[in-house]
Amino acid sequence: MEAIQFSSEKLRLQEAREANLPWKKWGPYLSERQWGTVREDYSHTGNAWDYFTHDQARSRAYRWGEDGLAGISDDKQQLCFALALWNGVDPILKERLFGLTNSEGNHGEDVKEYYFYLDSTPTHSYMKYLYKYPQAAYPYNDLIQTNRQRNRLQPEYELIDTGVFDEDRYFDVFVEYAKQSPEEILIKISVWNRGPQTATLHLLPTLWFRNTWSWFPKASIKPTLKQLDACTVAAVHPILGERYLYCEGSVPLLFTENETNTERIFKIPNLSPYVKDGINHYVIEGKHDRVNPEKIGTKMAAHYVLEVPAGGVEVVRLRLSDRRLYPEENPFDSQFEEVISTRLEEADEFYNTILSPSLPNDDRNIVRQAFAGMLWTKQFYYYPVKDWLSDEILPPDCTQRYLLRNKEWFHLESSDLLSMPDKWEYPWFAAWDLAFHCVVLGLIDMDFAKAQLKLMTNQVYLHPNGQIPAYEWNFSDVNPPVHCMATWQIYLMDKAERGGKGDRHFLESMFHKLLMNFTWWVNRKDELGNNVFEGGFLGLDNIGVFDRSAPLPSGGMLEQADGTSWMAMFCLDMLSIALELSLENSVYEELACKFYEHFIHIAAAMDQIGINHDELWDEEDGFFYDVLRFPHGDAQRLKVRSMVGLIPLFACAVFSTEVLEKLPNLAKRMQYFNQQNEKLMVNISDPRKPGVGDKRLLSPINEDKLRRILQKMLDESEFLSDYGIRALSRYHHDHPYIFNMEGNIYRVDYEPAESSTGLFGGNSNWRGPIWMPVNALLIQSLRKMYSYYGDEFKIECPTGSGQWMTLWEVADEISHRLCKIFEKNEQGRRPVYGDSEKFQSDPHWQDLILFYEYFHGDNGAGLGANHQTGWTGLVAKWFLADGDLNRQKALDEECSSVMCSLFVQT
Repeated sequence: MEAIQFSSEKLRLQEAREANLPWKKWGPYLSERQWGTVREDYSHTGNAWDYFTHDQARSRAYRWGEDGLAGISDDKQQLCFALALWNGVDPILKERLFGLTNSEGNHGEDVKEYYFYLDSTPTHSYMKYLYKYPQAAYPYNDLIQTNRQRNRLQPEYELIDTGVFDEDRYFDVFVEYAKQSPEEILIKISVWNRGPQTATLHLLPTLWFRNTWSWFPKASIKPTLKQLDACTVAAVHPILGERYLYCEGSVPLLFTENETNTERIFKIPNLSPYVKDGINHYVIEGKHDRVNPEKIGTKMAAHYVLEVPAGGVEVVRLRLSDRRLYPEENPFDSQFEEVISTRLEEADEFYNTILSPSLPNDDRNIVRQAFAGMLWTKQFYYYPVKDWLSDEILPPDCTQRYLLRNKEWFHLESSDLLSMPDKWEYPWFAAWDLAFHCVVLGLIDMDFAKAQLKLMTNQVYLHPNGQIPAYEWNFSDVNPPVHCMATWQIYLMDKAERGGKGDRHFLESMFHKLLMNFTWWVNRKDELGNNVFEGGFLGLDNIGVFDRSAPLPSGGMLEQADGTSWMAMFCLDMLSIALELSLENSVYEELACKFYEHFIHIAAAMDQIGINHDELWDEEDGFFYDVLRFPHGDAQRLKVRSMVGLIPLFACAVFSTEVLEKLPNLAKRMQYFNQQNEKLMVNISDPRKPGVGDKRLLSPINEDKLRRILQKMLDESEFLSDYGIRALSRYHHDHPYIFNMEGNIYRVDYEPAESSTGLFGGNSNWRGPIWMPVNALLIQSLRKMYSYYGDEFKIECPTGSGQWMTLWEVADEISHRLCKIFEKNEQGRRPVYGDSEKFQSDPHWQDLILFYEYFHGDNGAGLGANHQTGWTGLVAKWFLADGDLNRQKALDEECSSVMCSLFVQT
């Protein structure tokens, strides 16, 4: 316990929280793709991908953010630092990551680079990053053309498939950042030549200002970069103040302006010869007149030309500081290496307080990179919608501002650090992803996790009508209401960390905002007022028969098993919070009553008494389905066995009778409600029925339903894969679901890998693969139910195996299968990398971990976005679990909480 409390990184977190020391001011807040984003879209079509392309990015100044390679910035992204590289044969400098747009990829957008987040502490006092740069010419055209020629039934054509890594002719470029103080950052770049011959690399560490001066009629104060001596650059900013970049050795310092090359982009003469791509032209084409001989500008790079021997390494060091060193001070003295070594030791010390000593080294490596990915994907996100809608100075190709999206969100004004799902494919926040991010981030930085949850519900994010913004492409889209779930879990984690004293201020403030959001859901998504919810696509993209975010081809509405279950879960999470707050403030008892009663109504509506063939529960199949309700009132179940039918398991909570003793008014009201509404209890788990330890269970699923659902879920020929729970039953591999409507045929097949349909760009697929967030909620729900049913309730797992398990053991089994995706198997191969021999056997690749968006339903191979550590980082929790110790800890936490959420903090 002493090590946890007094580790150096813990002290830095405490200093940031209590003394306002800016340990988090500098970090990996630079995006990895600003081109092709909604913010930079000034087209009249709204096709952001095609409007501002990768080809334009080197020459065109961004309006709303910056991107870079292995980059860092201050927390308002005023001053940025990143790498540029050139191998002597590429047509352009490698200043940013390249990838395919939605129209270019055969399975949607996809980054075509290999880079890895190796380490980071929560304050970013130490960070490490790896980029693999081919020595052959980067195959831009090959990647585009070959992928365009492939259909959706063929795999994506990846960079490693092009042959540029053959014979190991590439550089491993490691970048380490270590903070000597909150405002002083040591930078160490180590370039390894993995090839068989000496190779030349042009390394250009680059410093620049985000362009904040070109977009207003009234000129603002322009920042400046200026060379002071052979190795020092002064950066002067009207808000940030002065900063100094010290470069090791005497190398050329190249200066230009972070301004658009209007001649190249718009065929309009430049006002100055020094524009954004000036350094590119200097290095690639030898055009020395493209950089400023006066050594001043808003963008600069130090030009190192490294001859790296075969198997050897060259090291370049820099220092970014808020202080001007005295002439006698050496910025690269012995203390430089000492600080870097110390910060790495402190990072090890910090994670050793979190990782069990018994955790195998390979598992420790996986978890460490999972946390690193979570921390590296923070990003400064600047999107003040009102200003964005009414830009005063437009680009030359935009004669007027076309208001195609998000105009009803004029109040949203983001200028914050946010946890992103992925800084290339998703360089924008996604609200339901963020909720899962916080559950993981809370294990290492509780302050940041709570701040992220509060951001989404503050006055400049939450819509006045109560809706939480979904994501950049359409803030008004509807994602599952999981923000309350994350709030309650974070509160319990924090309470355990504080020795049983919860942060009531956080919980109470969040509750009021979440109450607004709950009201929005009730008013907007329960059209008939019958407690069955429509919801929309709910982030599950193509899981259903139709595009659930579009009007139905039949007219009418889709009553959703998942939408209704999410709302039942939302009810129970709000009930949990209300009960916790009621212990100190009786005002919340009435709200607890309200959520209890509302939950019972929703749960009962999922399987209504006396109504046949149009409720969500199918008694014959023993499963939940969506119901298509036609305009004339008839209804039909859409009998697709999917995650939609498992999500009802998420709506569960367990509480002890102690809560009723402490809150007698609530107990009296519940007793009266139960007596008056006994019919509502018939088909759900009866909240009056005692379980283990006299606990009570709130769930739309009674014991009989639970056994029938789990029988399918744990069947390896249906949902249970060797690597977790599939989003669609494998039953549909041989029995596709076919729906005929007025001669139009709709079909749902089991697709374990990428989608063969074009819905949502084609690279989002819930028709068979394994997704971490829903698996996480299944595991959590099973653990909660175990606290009610105990050891007496056992289920065959896998179905038909003859092996019987408690619900806790089933949860363990699923979590172990999910961990197997990343672990080396008996053959020393990681399922996540499938047939990629380079990743499986090469010593410089096999221990580098990518956290994909989702995973192949049969073999566990990674699919979709390959850096979505965001919610895939949930796997870190399961690696941290430790069998019986984990079980005992969870049960201890349960007993100390009014509501038995059984969230496992390890």
